[in-house]
Amino acid sequence: MSSTGKTSSSSDVLWEPPADVRRHSRIGHYLDWLEARRGLTFTGYQDLWEWSVTDLDAFWTTIWDYFEVGPPTSPALAERGMPGARWFPSARLNYAAHLLREAGDDGTPAVLARSQTRGPVDLTAGELRRRVAAARAGLARLGVGPGDRVVAYLPNIPETLVAFLATASLGAIWASCAPEFGTRSVLDRFSQIDPKVLLTIDGYRYGAKPIDRTAEVAAIRAGLPNLAATVAVPYLDPGPAPAGIPGAVGWEELLAEDGPLSFEAVPFDHPLYILYSSGTTGLPKPIVHGHGGILLEHAKQLALSLDLGPGDRFFWFSTTGWMMWNLLISGLAVGSALVLFDGDLGHPDLSMLWRLAEETGMTYFGASAPFLMACRRAGLEPAEIADLSRLRGVGSTGAPLPPEGFRWVYEAVTTGAQLNSVSGGTDVCSAFVGACPMLPVREGRISGRALGAKVEAFGPDGRPVVGEQGELVITEPMPSMPVGFWGDSDGSRYRAAYFDDFPGVWRHGDWIAFDDDGSCVISGRSDSTLNRGGVRLGTAEFYSVVEGFPEVADSLVVHLEDQAEGGIGMGELLLFIAPAEGVEVDDGLKGRIAAELRRSLSPRHVPDAIHGVGGIPRTLSGKKLEVPVKRILTGTPTDVAASRGALANPDALDAFERLAVQRAASP
Repeated sequence: MSSTGKTSSSSDVLWEPPADVRRHSRIGHYLDWLEARRGLTFTGYQDLWEWSVTDLDAFWTTIWDYFEVGPPTSPALAERGMPGARWFPSARLNYAAHLLREAGDDGTPAVLARSQTRGPVDLTAGELRRRVAAARAGLARLGVGPGDRVVAYLPNIPETLVAFLATASLGAIWASCAPEFGTRSVLDRFSQIDPKVLLTIDGYRYGAKPIDRTAEVAAIRAGLPNLAATVAVPYLDPGPAPAGIPGAVGWEELLAEDGPLSFEAVPFDHPLYILYSSGTTGLPKPIVHGHGGILLEHAKQLALSLDLGPGDRFFWFSTTGWMMWNLLISGLAVGSALVLFDGDLGHPDLSMLWRLAEETGMTYFGASAPFLMACRRAGLEPAEIADLSRLRGVGSTGAPLPPEGFRWVYEAVTTGAQLNSVSGGTDVCSAFVGACPMLPVREGRISGRALGAKVEAFGPDGRPVVGEQGELVITEPMPSMPVGFWGDSDGSRYRAAYFDDFPGVWRHGDWIAFDDDGSCVISGRSDSTLNRGGVRLGTAEFYSVVEGFPEVADSLVVHLEDQAEGGIGMGELLLFIAPAEGVEVDDGLKGRIAAELRRSLSPRHVPDAIHGVGGIPRTLSGKKLEVPVKRILTGTPTDVAASRGALANPDALDAFERLAVQRAASP
């Protein structure tokens, strides 16, 4: 992978669209619909994309009409500026209504849930609708109405889906944290929005280990003094009443009385849910998303990019603390059944999810790039241990997938399914770039820009560049851009987060390089860029090389600028390695890694020092903590640089804290 882009060639093509792709794909059906209903024809995907980001009003009107969101309405885009774009100002709708309408006939499978805490739970569309109606009635009895906040400390289980859809049906606002979040991290999020109702579990199993969360639940309740009620799901200790959560309403009690399945019609930008930034530095940003923007964006993305529809079984490994859960749930909006999983994806070993794919008949398997690379390093061959013949798509996100990860998927998982390496963010709860059935899959490259997403790479002068690395920016509005940040009454925090660098243009914070055909490479976060002697180096290419060594389980690289040279000198490049089990990070391994970085990348990529550590700190969604580690090493107190409660492995920070102390004591 190169930081300056790459010329695509036929030699790096791993998958090509079949000749009849237009006849058998949802995007092909959409193109036929455009021709029949709008008189529009396009020569190919690039032509379609150009139209989708040029005539925004026409494109998003067709998405509204094609997915039959509601009666025809116009304009789609009343105000075009960023920030401040106004979409579908006359529309009234409800996200939950669309999902439950599209879930299928009453007997259609809608949910297949698997868990390491209890046995399988499957729901038909009819059963899901009945449970949502009962939960809606229960929440209404607790006083929940439009605009109230309902928060959940729940795992990826059917009860969470039911509670979320019931909340949305009332016009109330949802927010969730996964149960592995620590008390402080939960309160950092939930206390900002003053919730009325908390939904929680008593505990869960992670692999074979039972984990009681009643003490954490007590602390969360104490930190939310304005709660009107707590609803508890007896998950770890099944029974009619939740043990260890006094005064809580039991889940069965909440659903005890039937009610009508009705929906509050709300404006297009009425808040649907609040997602949070990672919170590794300071309070997490409470990002408010609206009913209409999420529904349109997800329907477009899931149907036209992932090619999902009725009969599909859609899975993406996620907890309820990651935006991929929200995208997964929207699978119902395009008629697909959801495969939910709660537990340790490595228990009893990394083959577990692939066996789950066979058991549930998955047609789309999504996971993080680190998971796919871990399977590769373990020498796993999923196609040899599970029947994956139903898979039509494999998704990867959370980090750049290196070329060897692409090759592994086509060597060990599938020869016929399309690999969809996607990149987007919690900020829009979707992807900016990814695959599409009409685009080939090339080794190490994201296939193209998403429809309706005017993604460009900006050079230092704020102009688009092709064939070289630049800032990932969005130069036209998207409906799923945030309604705003909760509590940010004047919009100043929102503007500062995305629009300060290039006024009127969304700066996302990634380095990206486009080729002429629209395919691209993302080489890491721009705020963690390694700027050695004025040359920008992305972190993803480091990891591709370093983690290609079987002796390396994980790695992290940071660049400490030389402030005396105004930050543009060579500075100090530090590489941290978490070795594979039984491996010692000795001079021999360090030398081989340095030599390979020099050979594969450049002399500038050779670290000044390589340190062995017990683990690389990651967020609960799997992202490496490059910027917080850099701050720790430059003197910021650890608890200020990173919130331990937001990390999957908070103890991994200790080694960096010790190194910072040693460096400060050195002359």
